[in-house]
Amino acid sequence: MGVAAASAVVVLAAGCGGGGPQSSGDQKLTGDKIVLGVLNDQSGAYSELSGKNSVAAVEMAIADFTAKYGDKAVTKDITVETADHQNKPDVANSKAQEMYDRKGVDLILDVPTSSAALKVADVAKEKKKLYFNIGAATTDLTGKSCNKYTFHYAYDTYMLANGTGKTTTEQIGKNWYILYPNYAFGQDMEKSFSTAITAAGGTVVGKDGAPFPNTSGDFSTFLLKAPNLNPKPDVLGTMQAGAELVNVVKQYNEFKLRDKGVGLAVGLMFLTDIHSLTPAALAGTTYTDAWYWNFDAKNREFADRFQQKAGTRPTFAHAANYSAALQYLEAVQAAGTDDADAVVKGLEGKTVEDVFLRNGKIRAEDHRVVHDAYLAQVKPQSEVTEPWDYVKVLKTIPAAEAFRAPSADCKL
Repeated sequence: MGVAAASAVVVLAAGCGGGGPQSSGDQKLTGDKIVLGVLNDQSGAYSELSGKNSVAAVEMAIADFTAKYGDKAVTKDITVETADHQNKPDVANSKAQEMYDRKGVDLILDVPTSSAALKVADVAKEKKKLYFNIGAATTDLTGKSCNKYTFHYAYDTYMLANGTGKTTTEQIGKNWYILYPNYAFGQDMEKSFSTAITAAGGTVVGKDGAPFPNTSGDFSTFLLKAPNLNPKPDVLGTMQAGAELVNVVKQYNEFKLRDKGVGLAVGLMFLTDIHSLTPAALAGTTYTDAWYWNFDAKNREFADRFQQKAGTRPTFAHAANYSAALQYLEAVQAAGTDDADAVVKGLEGKTVEDVFLRNGKIRAEDHRVVHDAYLAQVKPQSEVTEPWDYVKVLKTIPAAEAFRAPSADCKL
Protein backbone atom coordinates (compact mmCIF):
# COMPACT_ATOMS: atom_id res chain seq x y z
CA MET A 1 0.00 0.00 0.00
CA GLY A 2 1.37 3.38 -0.97
CA VAL A 3 0.96 6.04 1.68
CA ALA A 4 1.53 9.59 0.47
CA ALA A 5 2.56 12.13 3.06
CA ALA A 6 -0.11 14.77 3.43
CA SER A 7 2.41 17.50 2.82
CA ALA A 8 3.93 15.90 -0.26
CA VAL A 9 1.35 16.29 -2.99
CA VAL A 10 3.01 18.67 -5.43
CA VAL A 11 5.03 17.04 -8.23
CA LEU A 12 7.90 19.22 -9.41
CA ALA A 13 9.04 18.93 -12.99
CA ALA A 14 12.70 18.09 -13.51
CA GLY A 15 14.90 21.15 -13.36
CA CYS A 16 12.57 23.20 -11.14
CA GLY A 17 12.72 24.15 -7.50
CA GLY A 18 16.26 25.39 -6.94
CA GLY A 19 17.46 22.40 -4.90
CA GLY A 20 19.59 22.14 -1.79
CA PRO A 21 22.92 23.46 -0.62
CA GLN A 22 24.95 21.65 -3.31
CA SER A 23 22.32 21.37 -6.02
CA SER A 24 21.94 23.42 -9.18
CA GLY A 25 18.81 23.98 -11.20
CA ASP A 26 19.31 20.62 -12.90
CA GLN A 27 17.92 18.02 -10.48
CA LYS A 28 19.11 14.44 -10.45
CA LEU A 29 16.26 12.53 -8.86
CA THR A 30 15.03 9.20 -10.18
CA GLY A 31 11.59 9.93 -11.59
CA ASP A 32 11.84 13.47 -10.20
CA LYS A 33 10.72 12.19 -6.79
CA ILE A 34 11.81 10.47 -3.58
CA VAL A 35 10.12 7.30 -2.37
CA LEU A 36 10.71 6.01 1.15
CA GLY A 37 9.78 2.44 2.10
CA VAL A 38 8.79 1.22 5.56
CA LEU A 39 9.08 -2.56 5.77
CA ASN A 40 8.13 -4.07 9.12
CA ASP A 41 5.79 -6.26 11.15
CA GLN A 42 2.29 -4.81 10.96
CA SER A 43 0.28 -7.77 12.26
CA GLY A 44 2.40 -9.84 14.64
CA ALA A 45 4.56 -9.79 17.76
CA TYR A 46 6.42 -6.58 16.85
CA SER A 47 3.55 -4.60 15.35
CA GLU A 48 2.88 -2.46 18.43
CA LEU A 49 6.47 -1.39 19.10
CA SER A 50 6.91 -0.14 15.53
CA GLY A 51 4.41 -1.23 12.87
CA LYS A 52 2.09 1.23 11.16
CA ASN A 53 2.98 3.99 13.60
CA SER A 54 6.50 4.02 12.15
CA VAL A 55 4.87 4.97 8.85
CA ALA A 56 3.31 7.91 10.73
CA ALA A 57 6.76 8.85 12.07
CA VAL A 58 8.25 8.84 8.56
CA GLU A 59 5.37 10.98 7.32
CA MET A 60 6.21 13.46 10.09
CA ALA A 61 9.81 13.57 8.87
CA ILE A 62 8.65 14.30 5.33
CA ALA A 63 6.38 17.08 6.56
CA ASP A 64 9.16 18.65 8.65
CA PHE A 65 11.65 18.44 5.78
CA THR A 66 9.18 20.04 3.37
CA ALA A 67 8.36 22.80 5.87
CA LYS A 68 12.05 23.51 6.44
CA TYR A 69 13.08 23.88 2.81
CA GLY A 70 9.85 24.98 1.12
CA ASP A 71 10.47 25.90 -2.52
CA LYS A 72 14.19 25.20 -2.08
CA ALA A 73 13.59 21.50 -1.34
CA VAL A 74 15.21 19.12 -3.80
CA THR A 75 11.63 17.94 -4.45
CA LYS A 76 8.22 18.18 -2.86
CA ASP A 77 7.14 14.87 -4.36
CA ILE A 78 8.06 12.58 -1.45
CA THR A 79 5.91 9.54 -0.75
CA VAL A 80 5.93 6.43 1.43
CA GLU A 81 5.46 2.80 0.44
CA THR A 82 4.82 0.28 3.20
CA ALA A 83 4.57 -3.51 3.54
CA ASP A 84 4.15 -6.18 6.22
CA HIS A 85 7.03 -8.69 6.27
CA GLN A 86 5.24 -10.88 8.86
CA ASN A 87 8.59 -11.50 10.60
CA LYS A 88 9.46 -13.96 7.81
CA PRO A 89 12.84 -13.70 6.05
CA ASP A 90 11.50 -14.94 2.71
CA VAL A 91 8.64 -12.42 2.78
CA ALA A 92 11.06 -9.63 3.73
CA ASN A 93 13.29 -10.62 0.82
CA SER A 94 10.48 -10.54 -1.75
CA LYS A 95 8.93 -7.34 -0.38
CA ALA A 96 12.29 -5.56 -0.42
CA GLN A 97 12.88 -6.56 -4.04
CA GLU A 98 9.39 -5.40 -4.94
CA MET A 99 9.94 -2.07 -3.19
CA TYR A 100 13.22 -1.37 -4.97
CA ASP A 101 12.28 -2.74 -8.40
CA ARG A 102 8.57 -2.07 -8.83
CA LYS A 103 7.74 0.66 -6.32
CA GLY A 104 10.77 2.83 -7.04
CA VAL A 105 11.80 2.99 -3.38
CA ASP A 106 15.04 4.89 -2.74
CA LEU A 107 15.42 3.92 0.92
CA ILE A 108 14.02 1.05 2.99
CA LEU A 109 13.51 1.76 6.69
CA ASP A 110 12.90 -0.24 9.88
CA VAL A 111 12.80 -4.08 9.30
CA PRO A 112 12.60 -5.62 12.78
CA THR A 113 13.40 -9.35 13.18
CA SER A 114 17.10 -9.95 12.62
CA SER A 115 16.73 -12.84 10.19
CA ALA A 116 14.52 -10.63 8.00
CA ALA A 117 16.87 -7.67 8.43
CA LEU A 118 19.84 -9.66 7.13
CA LYS A 119 17.90 -10.71 4.04
CA VAL A 120 17.06 -7.09 3.26
CA ALA A 121 20.72 -6.14 3.66
CA ASP A 122 21.57 -8.66 0.96
CA VAL A 123 18.92 -7.17 -1.33
CA ALA A 124 20.18 -3.62 -0.70
CA LYS A 125 23.70 -4.71 -1.59
CA GLU A 126 22.54 -6.43 -4.77
CA LYS A 127 20.35 -3.52 -5.90
CA LYS A 128 22.78 -0.82 -4.70
CA LYS A 129 19.96 0.93 -2.87
CA LEU A 130 19.92 2.51 0.59
CA TYR A 131 18.70 0.65 3.68
CA PHE A 132 18.52 2.07 7.21
CA ASN A 133 17.76 -0.69 9.69
CA ILE A 134 15.97 0.48 12.83
CA GLY A 135 14.15 -2.47 14.36
CA ALA A 136 16.64 -5.36 14.29
CA ALA A 137 19.38 -5.91 16.85
CA THR A 138 21.90 -8.29 15.31
CA THR A 139 25.46 -6.97 15.23
CA ASP A 140 26.02 -8.91 11.99
CA LEU A 141 24.57 -5.87 10.19
CA THR A 142 27.81 -4.06 11.07
CA GLY A 143 29.89 -7.24 11.12
CA LYS A 144 30.13 -10.05 8.62
CA SER A 145 26.94 -8.95 6.81
CA CYS A 146 27.79 -5.25 6.51
CA ASN A 147 27.73 -3.59 3.12
CA LYS A 148 28.10 -0.18 1.53
CA TYR A 149 24.36 0.51 1.30
CA THR A 150 23.24 -0.67 4.76
CA PHE A 151 23.26 1.48 7.90
CA HIS A 152 22.35 0.22 11.40
CA TYR A 153 20.62 3.07 13.11
CA ALA A 154 19.04 2.64 16.54
CA TYR A 155 20.49 -0.14 18.71
CA ASP A 156 22.05 -3.59 18.69
CA THR A 157 22.67 -6.54 20.99
CA TYR A 158 26.02 -5.13 22.16
CA MET A 159 24.35 -1.92 23.34
CA LEU A 160 21.71 -3.86 25.25
CA ALA A 161 24.12 -6.32 26.85
CA ASN A 162 26.74 -3.71 27.68
CA GLY A 163 24.13 -1.77 29.65
CA THR A 164 21.73 -4.31 31.17
CA GLY A 165 23.93 -7.40 31.38
CA LYS A 166 26.88 -5.62 32.95
CA THR A 167 24.87 -3.53 35.42
CA THR A 168 22.56 -6.35 36.54
CA THR A 169 25.48 -8.71 37.13
CA GLU A 170 27.33 -6.10 39.19
CA GLN A 171 24.35 -4.93 41.23
CA ILE A 172 21.75 -7.72 41.43
CA GLY A 173 23.06 -11.23 40.83
CA LYS A 174 25.97 -13.19 39.39
CA ASN A 175 24.25 -16.39 38.23
CA TRP A 176 22.04 -16.14 35.14
CA TYR A 177 19.58 -18.33 33.26
CA ILE A 178 19.04 -16.94 29.75
CA LEU A 179 15.86 -17.55 27.75
CA TYR A 180 16.01 -16.37 24.16
CA PRO A 181 13.97 -16.67 20.95
CA ASN A 182 15.73 -19.22 18.80
CA TYR A 183 16.52 -17.22 15.68
CA ALA A 184 19.21 -14.72 14.63
CA PHE A 185 18.22 -11.94 17.05
CA GLY A 186 17.89 -14.20 20.08
CA GLN A 187 21.07 -16.12 19.30
CA ASP A 188 22.99 -12.85 18.99
CA MET A 189 21.44 -11.57 22.23
CA GLU A 190 22.46 -14.75 24.06
CA LYS A 191 26.06 -14.43 22.88
CA SER A 192 26.28 -10.71 23.66
CA PHE A 193 24.75 -11.06 27.11
CA SER A 194 26.87 -14.11 27.98
CA THR A 195 30.00 -12.14 27.07
CA ALA A 196 28.94 -9.11 29.13
CA ILE A 197 27.91 -11.24 32.12
CA THR A 198 31.20 -13.14 32.14
CA ALA A 199 33.21 -9.93 31.78
CA ALA A 200 31.38 -8.52 34.82
CA GLY A 201 32.26 -11.56 36.94
CA GLY A 202 29.03 -13.51 36.46
CA THR A 203 28.17 -16.99 35.21
CA VAL A 204 25.51 -18.28 32.82
CA VAL A 205 24.31 -21.41 34.62
CA GLY A 206 21.78 -22.32 31.93
CA LYS A 207 20.32 -21.14 28.64
CA ASP A 208 17.52 -22.23 26.34
CA GLY A 209 16.24 -21.18 22.96
CA ALA A 210 12.46 -20.99 22.75
CA PRO A 211 10.63 -21.44 19.43
CA PHE A 212 10.06 -18.28 17.38
CA PRO A 213 7.42 -17.32 16.75
CA ASN A 214 6.00 -19.04 19.82
CA THR A 215 2.46 -19.37 18.53
CA SER A 216 1.20 -21.02 21.72
CA GLY A 217 2.47 -18.20 23.92
CA ASP A 218 3.47 -20.84 26.50
CA PHE A 219 6.89 -20.47 28.15
CA SER A 220 6.11 -22.56 31.25
CA THR A 221 8.55 -25.37 30.43
CA PHE A 222 11.47 -22.95 30.55
CA LEU A 223 10.27 -20.78 33.43
CA LEU A 224 9.52 -23.67 35.77
CA LYS A 225 12.96 -25.10 35.03
CA ALA A 226 14.80 -22.00 36.25
CA PRO A 227 14.46 -22.30 40.07
CA ASN A 228 15.47 -25.98 39.94
CA LEU A 229 18.81 -25.47 38.23
CA ASN A 230 21.98 -26.16 40.19
CA PRO A 231 23.34 -23.68 41.00
CA LYS A 232 20.07 -21.76 41.12
CA PRO A 233 20.15 -18.60 39.02
CA ASP A 234 19.86 -15.21 40.70
CA VAL A 235 18.56 -13.73 37.46
CA LEU A 236 16.29 -14.89 34.67
CA GLY A 237 17.39 -12.96 31.59
CA THR A 238 14.61 -12.94 29.00
CA MET A 239 15.61 -11.91 25.49
CA GLN A 240 12.11 -12.01 24.01
CA ALA A 241 10.60 -8.82 22.62
CA GLY A 242 7.18 -7.38 21.90
CA ALA A 243 4.17 -9.63 22.53
CA GLU A 244 6.42 -12.58 23.42
CA LEU A 245 8.10 -10.57 26.17
CA VAL A 246 4.65 -9.70 27.53
CA ASN A 247 3.81 -13.42 27.76
CA VAL A 248 7.10 -14.30 29.46
CA VAL A 249 6.67 -11.61 32.13
CA LYS A 250 3.05 -12.56 32.79
CA GLN A 251 4.04 -16.19 33.33
CA TYR A 252 7.11 -15.21 35.40
CA ASN A 253 4.76 -13.37 37.75
CA GLU A 254 2.17 -16.16 37.66
CA PHE A 255 4.76 -18.72 38.76
CA LYS A 256 6.05 -16.32 41.46
CA LEU A 257 9.68 -16.81 40.43
CA ARG A 258 10.75 -13.63 42.22
CA ASP A 259 9.48 -15.15 45.50
CA LYS A 260 11.62 -18.20 44.69
CA GLY A 261 14.75 -16.06 44.51
CA VAL A 262 14.96 -15.67 40.75
CA GLY A 263 15.04 -12.02 39.70
CA LEU A 264 14.11 -10.72 36.27
CA ALA A 265 16.25 -8.92 33.70
CA VAL A 266 14.84 -7.86 30.33
CA GLY A 267 17.18 -7.78 27.36
CA LEU A 268 15.02 -5.59 25.12
CA MET A 269 11.97 -3.63 26.20
CA PHE A 270 9.82 -1.04 24.49
CA LEU A 271 7.41 1.48 25.97
CA THR A 272 4.52 -0.48 24.48
CA ASP A 273 5.58 -3.59 26.43
CA ILE A 274 5.38 -1.70 29.73
CA HIS A 275 2.02 -0.27 28.71
CA SER A 276 0.66 -3.76 27.95
CA LEU A 277 1.92 -5.28 31.20
CA THR A 278 1.42 -2.17 33.39
CA PRO A 279 4.26 -0.69 35.47
CA ALA A 280 3.13 -2.75 38.47
CA ALA A 281 4.18 -5.96 36.71
CA LEU A 282 7.65 -4.60 35.94
CA ALA A 283 8.34 -2.14 38.77
CA GLY A 284 12.07 -1.85 39.46
CA THR A 285 13.12 -3.67 36.29
CA THR A 286 16.27 -2.14 34.86
CA TYR A 287 16.95 -2.21 31.13
CA THR A 288 18.82 -0.33 28.41
CA ASP A 289 16.87 2.10 26.25
CA ALA A 290 17.88 3.84 23.04
CA TRP A 291 15.54 6.82 23.60
CA TYR A 292 12.73 7.89 25.93
CA TRP A 293 9.91 10.22 25.02
CA ASN A 294 9.90 12.20 28.30
CA PHE A 295 13.67 12.45 28.75
CA ASP A 296 13.75 16.20 28.07
CA ALA A 297 11.71 19.02 26.52
CA LYS A 298 13.01 18.29 23.01
CA ASN A 299 11.85 14.67 23.14
CA ARG A 300 8.54 15.63 24.70
CA GLU A 301 7.78 18.18 21.99
CA PHE A 302 8.25 15.47 19.37
CA ALA A 303 6.18 13.03 21.44
CA ASP A 304 3.34 15.51 21.70
CA ARG A 305 3.26 15.96 17.93
CA PHE A 306 3.48 12.22 17.40
CA GLN A 307 0.60 11.60 19.78
CA GLN A 308 -1.56 14.08 17.91
CA LYS A 309 -0.93 12.12 14.70
CA ALA A 310 -0.81 8.52 15.94
CA GLY A 311 -2.86 8.65 19.14
CA THR A 312 -0.10 7.17 21.29
CA ARG A 313 3.32 8.01 22.71
CA PRO A 314 6.30 7.00 20.57
CA THR A 315 8.68 4.16 21.28
CA PHE A 316 12.36 4.53 20.44
CA ALA A 317 11.65 2.71 17.15
CA HIS A 318 9.20 5.42 16.12
CA ALA A 319 11.63 8.21 17.00
CA ALA A 320 14.47 6.44 15.20
CA ASN A 321 12.44 5.95 12.03
CA TYR A 322 11.62 9.67 12.08
CA SER A 323 15.28 10.56 12.55
CA ALA A 324 16.54 8.15 9.90
CA ALA A 325 14.06 9.37 7.29
CA LEU A 326 14.93 12.99 8.04
CA GLN A 327 18.70 12.39 7.86
CA TYR A 328 18.31 10.60 4.53
CA LEU A 329 16.29 13.51 3.12
CA GLU A 330 18.90 15.96 4.40
CA ALA A 331 21.62 13.91 2.69
CA VAL A 332 19.74 13.94 -0.61
CA GLN A 333 19.19 17.69 -0.25
CA ALA A 334 22.91 18.26 0.34
CA ALA A 335 23.96 16.02 -2.56
CA GLY A 336 21.30 17.33 -4.94
CA THR A 337 20.67 13.76 -6.06
CA ASP A 338 19.23 10.46 -4.83
CA ASP A 339 22.14 8.55 -6.38
CA ALA A 340 22.92 5.98 -3.70
CA ASP A 341 26.71 6.26 -3.92
CA ALA A 342 26.58 10.04 -3.61
CA VAL A 343 24.22 9.86 -0.63
CA VAL A 344 26.40 7.25 1.11
CA LYS A 345 29.44 9.48 0.63
CA GLY A 346 27.61 12.36 2.31
CA LEU A 347 26.45 10.22 5.23
CA GLU A 348 29.73 8.51 6.09
CA GLY A 349 31.45 10.20 9.03
CA LYS A 350 28.64 12.70 9.52
CA THR A 351 27.94 13.94 13.05
CA VAL A 352 24.26 14.38 13.88
CA GLU A 353 22.34 16.00 16.70
CA ASP A 354 18.57 15.59 16.47
CA VAL A 355 15.61 14.46 18.54
CA PHE A 356 16.77 10.82 18.49
CA LEU A 357 20.52 11.02 17.96
CA ARG A 358 22.33 12.70 20.84
CA ASN A 359 26.06 12.95 20.19
CA GLY A 360 25.31 10.95 17.07
CA LYS A 361 27.81 9.92 14.44
CA ILE A 362 27.48 7.76 11.34
CA ARG A 363 30.66 5.70 11.39
CA ALA A 364 32.32 5.39 8.01
CA GLU A 365 34.10 2.16 8.96
CA ASP A 366 31.00 -0.03 9.40
CA HIS A 367 27.91 2.24 9.05
CA ARG A 368 27.03 1.81 12.71
CA VAL A 369 25.15 4.93 13.84
CA VAL A 370 26.39 5.60 17.38
CA HIS A 371 24.64 7.81 19.91
CA ASP A 372 23.99 8.15 23.63
CA ALA A 373 21.98 5.32 25.21
CA TYR A 374 20.26 5.15 28.59
CA LEU A 375 20.10 2.85 31.58
CA ALA A 376 16.43 3.02 32.57
CA GLN A 377 14.18 1.63 35.28
CA VAL A 378 10.44 1.03 35.35
CA LYS A 379 8.72 3.19 37.96
CA PRO A 380 6.47 1.68 40.61
CA GLN A 381 2.82 2.43 39.93
CA SER A 382 2.76 4.94 42.79
CA GLU A 383 5.27 7.17 40.95
CA VAL A 384 3.44 7.22 37.62
CA THR A 385 1.87 10.66 37.35
CA GLU A 386 0.60 10.61 33.74
CA PRO A 387 -0.20 8.01 31.09
CA TRP A 388 2.84 6.47 29.36
CA ASP A 389 5.41 8.08 31.69
CA TYR A 390 6.52 4.75 33.10
CA VAL A 391 10.29 5.11 33.17
CA LYS A 392 13.05 7.01 34.93
CA VAL A 393 16.47 7.32 33.34
CA LEU A 394 19.16 6.30 35.81
CA LYS A 395 22.19 7.02 33.68
CA THR A 396 23.24 8.25 30.25
CA ILE A 397 25.66 5.86 28.55
CA PRO A 398 27.91 8.00 26.30
CA ALA A 399 27.90 7.14 22.62
CA ALA A 400 31.58 6.13 22.76
CA GLU A 401 30.77 3.49 25.38
CA ALA A 402 27.33 2.39 24.24
CA PHE A 403 28.42 0.61 21.05
CA ARG A 404 31.24 -1.75 20.21
CA ALA A 405 34.27 -0.71 18.19
CA PRO A 406 34.14 -1.42 14.44
CA SER A 407 34.42 -5.13 13.76
CA ALA A 408 37.24 -6.61 11.73
CA ASP A 409 34.57 -8.81 10.10
CA CYS A 410 33.08 -5.79 8.34
CA LYS A 411 34.46 -5.32 4.82
CA LEU A 412 32.56 -2.47 3.22
